[in-house]
Amino acid sequence: MSTISDPPTAGAPTAAAVLHRWRYAGVFVLLFLFGTETFLVSPLLPTIAGSIGVTESAAASGVTAYVLVYAVFAPFLGQLSDRFGRRRTLLAGTLLFVLSNAGAALSTSLTLLVLSRAVAGLAAAAAGPAIWAHIAETAPDAVRGRALGLGMALFSCGQVIGVPLGGLLAGAAGWRAAFWALTAGTATAVPLLLRQVAGGPAPAAAPRGPAPCCAACRPPAPAAGSVRSVLAAWADPALRRALLVNTAFHAGNLGAYTFLGAVLVQRFGLSVQALGLVGVLVGAGSVAGSLAGGRLGDRARAAGRTGLPLLPLWGLLLAAGVALAAQGPGLAVALAGVAVWFTASGGFVTDQQTLAGTVAPGLRATSSAWLTSTMYAGTGLGAWAVGTFADPARGALLVGAGAALLAAAGAVVVGRGLRGAAAEPG
Repeated sequence: MSTISDPPTAGAPTAAAVLHRWRYAGVFVLLFLFGTETFLVSPLLPTIAGSIGVTESAAASGVTAYVLVYAVFAPFLGQLSDRFGRRRTLLAGTLLFVLSNAGAALSTSLTLLVLSRAVAGLAAAAAGPAIWAHIAETAPDAVRGRALGLGMALFSCGQVIGVPLGGLLAGAAGWRAAFWALTAGTATAVPLLLRQVAGGPAPAAAPRGPAPCCAACRPPAPAAGSVRSVLAAWADPALRRALLVNTAFHAGNLGAYTFLGAVLVQRFGLSVQALGLVGVLVGAGSVAGSLAGGRLGDRARAAGRTGLPLLPLWGLLLAAGVALAAQGPGLAVALAGVAVWFTASGGFVTDQQTLAGTVAPGLRATSSAWLTSTMYAGTGLGAWAVGTFADPARGALLVGAGAALLAAAGAVVVGRGLRGAAAEPG
């Protein structure tokens, strides 16, 4: 049975509700660098392609390699993190990220570039779920959402701050300098991780039924990395529903975002430079939504409103934002829609990470990994659906807003299930 931790009782010590941000400096640095790396490759593609003598579409296969490797391996690596602890998985992923960015900086051929991006995907697949699980299990219950929201905001800051800085560095010293900067920045996080992330196994999951009478009656745990253990998150009713909602939400969110540039060019004739500024707006909205989602979620749970009641709200806001961006009258209204769109995106992702870190403590990293995998699945499905329309604005409206409304309805079901589980006697 899935449960959500009880809200803090009145009069509880306020010290327990303090978020010590510096305690997470190492993982916050990594999240910022992961966000920068994720969004940095796209604007550098023309320069990279020219440097290694391939077409832009060929160079883009490096992005595909990153996404595919992450989506395939994250659930397996998340399960290893849940079983053997955060420290080893996190450090291994960090060191792989150092090597992958150094490999990208040294790439002189498409083969080496794609290989380095695949290793980067493997690194993020190992470190990412472990980071979210580490934050969720070490932050006090009263500020867990705030801690996860701050982490998500720093990931988004990689787009708002890190990408422009990387672009400036690439313009001044060549595209390889941007990857060398990522290499050096990641290496500086290692000493912080050694100090701040405890070793040992991950916290055990709370029991889900009557305790076995003896060791012989206890069912054997699935082997680490086995199909059964990797799919354990799907066996939990609350997590299964949340993952399906996640898929629908990102079909409308990132699936439609794939065509946002085309929509804005078609409607308003924006230049490439103007679209770059829209990208900053996207990142800023994500930061605002992440921070707001964490704070509002913590306040709701402190007031006794369990079940993550804001999830349906983010779905409705996403539908409104997509509709305004795709069909709103005038550029100002369309850009306001983009801001609403990605505020909803940031808030939703933060609430989903809070759910994954709270519902099943023994599956924190595995659940977080599945959130990312279903996000990519939803993105691909949504992008394909929008692409079937001759008019990208109409496709973004129908697919984006429709999937967002579907996610909002599904989130209501998720919330009811969690409230029902919390109300059941232990």
